[in-house]
Amino acid sequence: MPKTRTRVRPPGARRPGAGNQLRIIGGRWRGRRLRFANVAGLRPTADRNRETLFNWLQSVVPGSRCLDLFAGSGALGLEAASRGAAHVLLVEQAGVAVRALRESIDQLQAAEQVELRPGDALDFLRSGRGGRPRFDVVFLDPPFAAGLLEPACRLLAEGGWLAPGARVYLEVGRKEGLPPLRSGWEVLRQRASGQVLYALIAISECENRFETDPG
Repeated sequence: MPKTRTRVRPPGARRPGAGNQLRIIGGRWRGRRLRFANVAGLRPTADRNRETLFNWLQSVVPGSRCLDLFAGSGALGLEAASRGAAHVLLVEQAGVAVRALRESIDQLQAAEQVELRPGDALDFLRSGRGGRPRFDVVFLDPPFAAGLLEPACRLLAEGGWLAPGARVYLEVGRKEGLPPLRSGWEVLRQRASGQVLYALIAISECENRFETDPG
């Protein structure tokens, strides 16, 4: 009988027919696979990095209010919802990504827990908080080298979006590096993985200016 050949996929390669999918890695939806849109620059946070992040946040996420500001695939916000966040707001501009996010929310039957807001992330922050409660956790993972992190951090602070003791997650290209941090913003954890640098920031107070580098 002819020998059966086993085809081995390279590490990280998707199985045939998998398309653009992400996997929820913890909580009540653990193992669920969700489709995300094919948008230039959209790259869900890697499973290993996501696991590390939510280990850092394990005592913070349950019962929290979370903002996933550049939601993209929804990997961070939906992971937070799976792990017990009381409310998650996803903000995303790309129409095809918004449609995929809506499908994911419907698939998870999470409409009461997860809110989707189509539109530009910075415009959303500029529009003001209104009567919204402040957020305990904010995820900032914009397209790399787009110059969005610094204005997003500034608007979050100046607009009063952050609860006392809030946590802000930043993900950037490794060569890009973290933006200058505001007074009262402290790096709790930081790690590099491949071409990605990611950090968890603790907020003790929100001043209306960035600290300047002494050099």
